[in-house]
Amino acid sequence: MTNRDIGNEILEGLHEIQEFKKGNAQLRVTELSEPSEPRVIRAKLKLSQSAFAGLLGVSMRTLQDWEQGRRNPQGPAIALLRIAEQHPEVFTDLH
Repeated sequence: MTNRDIGNEILEGLHEIQEFKKGNAQLRVTELSEPSEPRVIRAKLKLSQSAFAGLLGVSMRTLQDWEQGRRNPQGPAIALLRIAEQHPEVFTDLH
């Protein structure tokens, strides 16, 4: 584990904002890609609907709704799906 100086990181961030407002700096922007469909991610992880829903912290019904296109993941669920797709080892280490 790395020792972080959170106070210093906050101060650096504030300095970046001040420089940006003065027109002296550009802020870093990261575009996040949309994750694949939940059923595609689940298939790659080789998990049952029940197991995948449990790892995501959603009901089986919600996962089924996503997979059948009746509903779309929102907010934190999208972030979890992105992690499951881009770093599957996190999910395989959990179960």
